Formats: sequence, C-alpha cells, structure tokens
Amino acid sequence: MDYIILDIEFNGRKFASDLPMEVIEIGAVRLDEALRYKDEFTSLVKPVYFSKLNSFIKEKTGIPQEGIDAAPGFPAVAARFREWLARSEAFIFVTWGGEDMKRIVLDARMHKLDDAYWTAIPYFDLLKGYIRYKNVTNDVSVEAALAELGIANEGSAHRALDDARMTGDIFRAVFEHLDFERVQYYKDVYSNAKERRMVKNAVRTMAIQKQPQTWDVLVEKFLKDKVNLDDPRKAAELEAYFASEVAARAQKPRKAPAASQKTAESASSAAAATSATSATSAETTTTESREARR
Repeated sequence: MDYIILDIEFNGRKFASDLPMEVIEIGAVRLDEALRYKDEFTSLVKPVYFSKLNSFIKEKTGIPQEGIDAAPGFPAVAARFREWLARSEAFIFVTWGGEDMKRIVLDARMHKLDDAYWTAIPYFDLLKGYIRYKNVTNDVSVEAALAELGIANEGSAHRALDDARMTGDIFRAVFEHLDFERVQYYKDVYSNAKERRMVKNAVRTMAIQKQPQTWDVLVEKFLKDKVNLDDPRKAAELEAYFASEVAARAQKPRKAPAASQKTAESASSAAAATSATSATSAETTTTESREARR
C-alpha cells in the first residue's frame, strides 16, 4: 500500500462572504510501504469565484496571479489527479489536519463531481498523530514540527507540493510512533471549533454552578444569540457533542475537597504518632522486664 502525502492550498480570505472558498493548488507525494519516494503530483487550479487573488493570499502562498489565470479549472485537475492516484493499487492519504479533505470534497460537490470517490478514500491526520506522539494539546505547524525534529526546512511554506514534501519528512521521522488504527474517512461537520469549544466550556460551568446539565438549559443560558442553530444538522451535531462532554465529565474521578484532604492528612499523622508512641512504650516495658530478670 502507498502513502499519498496530500496538501491543498485554497483562496481563504479575511472578510465574510457567502461565496465558497476554492482549491487553488494541489500537491501530493507518493511513498511506498517502505516510505521510499516514488513520484509526485502538482497543479495550480483556477477558481470560479474570486479569480483574482487578494494580497493576503498572494503574500501567504507566493502563488503568482498569472499562474492562476493560466491554470485549468478544478474538474480538469481533479480528473488528472485521479489518474495519478490510480497508479497505486491501494493507498491512503496522509494530511496535516482535516482541512485538505474538506476542501477537495466541497469543491467536488460545487462542480457536481463524484464526491463519493473522495469520501471513500481513507486518510490519516498526521497533525493529530504528531500531537499524540509529542503529548501536547495545541496544534503545531509543519514548520514547527520540522524544527522540533531537527529536520531542515528546504521548501516554501504554503505551496502545496513543498508542504507535501515537508509533511512527508515528518511522516517518515515519526512513523513508528503512529497509531494507524486511527485512520478515518471524511465526515461532514456542520459546527466549527469555536462553537464546540463554547459547548465544552458551558458544560464545565454548568457542573461548577450545579445547574441542570440538559440541552435546553445549555441553549437558553449559553448559546442563545451566540450560535445560530437554525440548521437542524448543526443543532443535532452540537447536542451530540454536548452529551459526549457530559458523559466524559461524569466518568472523571472527583478530587476530594481540600478540607477532607487536610482531615485525612491529620488523621494519618495522628495514627502515625499513636503507633510510634505505642512502639516506644512497648520497647520501654520490654527493657524494664529484662532489667528485673537480671
């Protein structure tokens, strides 16, 4: 089985818009089972919306406008990419985070292509694997991971093929520490990280304030006017997340109150003192008995 190290660049923006973000570059590196380099794929993609790259994206990626203007559209690039992927009898994607899979699936849907092809491909989130290996909680950039591992950064960050190559270097370095039981498939997510964090923090607050831990209470006191729950898929997703957080919190062992801990410590100290006194008294009695027998 081959490992396809995948990276996607897209025309993200700093301002709100109902128009979709789109893939503007695909880069991938193929490694065999022994993690040896086999070949690679790269292509710019001309977007339908915002075909003129804004200054933020041009500065971040270094992608030239003339390159985007001359690039084929997503359907043509996706077809070429599928042909390239077909050279492997079996493969999984390796990505740094889940955004790459999301972008390619959403663009396929936007262009009315077969999204089932992409959602059927297993992928391993190397970012999560790296975080578990390092036992940290915060996300880490590809560049930071390379520095931590002492690997020279020889590519241009935020160019798809260079990022795929660098991600491949990290993959090789930590491969033996990765849990491939965590391979997954793309799943639609309707809430964002900020909203899920709000729910998690609310569960903690409800427990501290001893409020009823029900979905209705959470919505009324913590999410109302802050999170739009008009989409029933989003509401159901957050309610399920809420239930899992409540269950996880209930399973955590409770710490003894500080006063109880002090009482226990005092009792332990008193018991130790009593035991020591008893031992001393016994020793004195034994000594006196020996003296009397002399």
